Amino acid sequence: MTPLIRAATGSDSDAIRALLEAAALPTADLRDSRPTFLVADAGTELAGTGALEIHAETALLRSLAVAPAWRGCGLGHRLVKALERQARAAGLLQIVLLTETAEAFFTGLDYEVIARAQAPQAVRASPEFAALCPHSATCLRKTL
Repeated sequence: MTPLIRAATGSDSDAIRALLEAAALPTADLRDSRPTFLVADAGTELAGTGALEIHAETALLRSLAVAPAWRGCGLGHRLVKALERQARAAGLLQIVLLTETAEAFFTGLDYEVIARAQAPQAVRASPEFAALCPHSATCLRKTL
């Protein structure tokens, strides 16, 4: 079965949090930051998730995680493309993200490495940038 990518609902919250925690991704600010999640629904489980957090004309792509059993089948790529379509539909101009482990994955999807200081101020003020992701994380951007 190919997982269906769809908007997350309230009933997905616990499974999203569990998936993010298993991937060692930040969850402390989810309630306050209110990112918009997509999920990859495999019927009996969530195979993956990813989110956009909107800051003016920029989306912060965050919380991209694929369950171990689903890695290597292109699901992360599908989730990113769905998030990009969502950002374009919202009229956003760019997507910015931080990663400690997936720089090659994102550069393969045409994201460019930038200095953290090049991210828009509104994004840099987010909890993800300001406190949750270490300063050693790589910052990437894609113009939409």
